[in-house]
Amino acid sequence: MTPTIPLEKVTYKAADYKTDLKPIWCPGCGDFAVLAAIQQALVALQIDPKDLAIVSGIGCSSRLPGFVQAYGLHTVHGRSLPAATGLKLARPDLTVMAIGGDGDYFSIGIGHLPHAVRRDVNITCIVMDNEIYGLTKGQTSPTSPQGHVTKSTPSGNQAQPLHPLAIILASGASFVARGFSSQPKQLAEMIRLGMQHPGFSFIHAMSPCVTFYDTYKLYKEKIYQIPDSHDVRDRDAAMRYALESERMPLGILYHEPSARVPTSAAPSNFNTLDYLAHYQA
Repeated sequence: MTPTIPLEKVTYKAADYKTDLKPIWCPGCGDFAVLAAIQQALVALQIDPKDLAIVSGIGCSSRLPGFVQAYGLHTVHGRSLPAATGLKLARPDLTVMAIGGDGDYFSIGIGHLPHAVRRDVNITCIVMDNEIYGLTKGQTSPTSPQGHVTKSTPSGNQAQPLHPLAIILASGASFVARGFSSQPKQLAEMIRLGMQHPGFSFIHAMSPCVTFYDTYKLYKEKIYQIPDSHDVRDRDAAMRYALESERMPLGILYHEPSARVPTSAAPSNFNTLDYLAHYQA
C-alpha cells in the first residue's frame, strides 16, 4: 500500500496577492496604501487567491482588481454592487469584495447602496473617497465640501456634501468603519474585521488625490480616533460620529455581528431562490 504523503500547508504572503500589472495611479495617491492594506488583510486571513473575487466599477480606484491576484470583474460605472451581489449568490463559496470611489458609489451608484445593505449578502465593500472626480480630471463629487472650486463649480460648490456613513447606518448596516490611507495598519485591520463579518460590511477609506485635490494635510488636522470607550453596538452613537463635519472620526463606528446570518450557514447546494429565502428568514 502506497503511503499517503501529507500536503504541505501553503502560507500566503503579500507578494502572493500581487499581479505583474503595475498600478498606474499618480505618485502619492492614497489608493496605493489602500491596496497594500487589502493585501495585508488577505495575508492575515490567509485567503487562497482562487477563492477571492474583487468587483469594481469605473474610476481611478476601480482599477484595483487588476493589481490583486484574484478573480477580477471591472463593471460599468456605479454598478459593482449588483454584480458583486449576483456573484456571491451564484458562488457563495467565494470571498467577494466590492471596490470603488466616491463618485462610483455615492453618485451614479448610490441607489444600489441601501439595497445592498438591507439584503445583507456577505460582501465587503470598500469605498476609496478622495472627495473629487480624479479620472475625469477634477470635478466635484458628492462628498466635495461646500464652496469647493473646481472645473465643474467655478463659482464654488453650492451643494452640501453627503454623509455616506449616515446613509449606510440608516439603511441598517451591521459593520461600518472609516479608515485613512495614511494609517494603513489600522485600515488593514478594519478590512480584516469587515471580511470576517458574516454579512454586508462597509469600510469608508479616505484616500486623497494628490493631483486634483490634495487633502492629506487637511485630513491629518481633522482626524481623530474613536475612543475605546465607544460601544460599537450603539447605533445612535455611531450615527453621531457619522454626521460629524468639522472633524473626521476613524475606527469602527458600528458592529453588530449577531444581527446577521453567516453565509457559511447556507448549504452548498442552495440555488439562488433558496439562498435568498435563507437570508430573508
